[in-house]
Amino acid sequence: MQASLDNEVQRLYHKLHPLGWSRDDCELIAPTTLEINTLKHQQNAVILAHSYQTPDIMYGVGDYVGDSYGLSVQATEHPAQKIIFCSVYFMGETAKLLNPGKQVLVPRVAGCSLADSISGAQVRALRREHPQAGVVCYVNTYAEVKAESDACCTSANAVEVVEAMPQDEILFIPDRLMGLNLDKISSKTIRTWDGTCIVHEGFNVDSVHDIRRRFPGVKILAHPECTPGLVAEVDYAGGTSGMLNYVRNSEAHTFMLVTECGLTDRFKAEFRDKEIVGTCILCPYMKEIQLDDVLKALKDPAPEQFIEIPADIAHRARASLDRMFELEREGRAILAERGTGALPWTA
Repeated sequence: MQASLDNEVQRLYHKLHPLGWSRDDCELIAPTTLEINTLKHQQNAVILAHSYQTPDIMYGVGDYVGDSYGLSVQATEHPAQKIIFCSVYFMGETAKLLNPGKQVLVPRVAGCSLADSISGAQVRALRREHPQAGVVCYVNTYAEVKAESDACCTSANAVEVVEAMPQDEILFIPDRLMGLNLDKISSKTIRTWDGTCIVHEGFNVDSVHDIRRRFPGVKILAHPECTPGLVAEVDYAGGTSGMLNYVRNSEAHTFMLVTECGLTDRFKAEFRDKEIVGTCILCPYMKEIQLDDVLKALKDPAPEQFIEIPADIAHRARASLDRMFELEREGRAILAERGTGALPWTA
C-alpha cells in the first residue's frame, strides 16, 4: 500500500509541479486520488473533467479533460458504463443525452449563470412572441431548453448553424454577448436573451490594452461569451478547443487567455514552453466541486448526483443536438459557396 501511495505522490507531483504544487501538497491529496482511481477501475467508470476544474481534479483523477460537448462525445466512444462528469449540472445532462444507456453522475449539483437564466417555459413564451423566428440554443443550457429549441450549437459551430437555419430571424439563447458577437458576422437578424456568463462578462477592454503595452508581441485569446468590444480587440476568439489549437500551432511565446482560471492552469501544465500572462476569473460554480465529492459519487452517491431526464424531454433535446450536426454541414457549404469560408468571431 505504501509503495502505491508513493507512486501516486510521484505521479501527482510530475503533473502538478508546473502549476506551483509542492510534493507536500501532492502528499495531502494522494490518498484520495488513489482511492478514486482505484474505484473507477473497479466500477468500469470514466471521469470527465471540464477545463474549468481545479488541477487536482483535471490531473489527479480525470481520464479526459476538455470542454463540455467534446467530453460528452468522448464518453460515447469509451467502453465504461458509468460516467462521472466533473462539471456543472447541465453538462452532465448533455452527457446523458448522448449516452442514454450509461449511468451518468455529477459530483455536485452545481448551477451556471447562463443555464439558469432561461427555462423551457420562457422559450415557449419567446416562440409565441416571435412565431416566424427560428430558435438556436447555445449548448450551455438545460435539457428542457434544448428540447424547446430548433437546434443547438457550440461556440465552434454557432455561425454555421445559424447561417443554415431556414428562417431569416433567429432567437439566439441564452447568451446575450455571444449573440451580439454573432450578430456582427451573421447574415441573419439575431435576437438575444439576457443571459451572460459571469466569468466572461467580467473582463474589460482596458485589461487587454494594458497587457499589450506590457508584453509586446503577446497573443490575446478570448471566448465569444465576452463583450463584442473586447472580442474586436483580441487576436483570436473561440471556445476551449479552439484556444488550445491556436496556442499549440502558434510560434508566439506569450499569451493572455481571457477566460476562466482553470483553462489558464491547463495551458500552463500542457504548454510548459509558453508564457501565460494577465489575469483570469474563477467560475464559482465549477469550483464548487472537490475531490471528496468525486469520491462520494463512486462510494456512496446521493440520489441528486444521478442524471435522469424525462423521456419526452430527452427525445426532443437529443433531436436538437442531432439537428446541430446537419446544420453545421449545411452552413459550411453555404459559407464556402459565398466564398467566405469559416467566419471567425473576430471578424
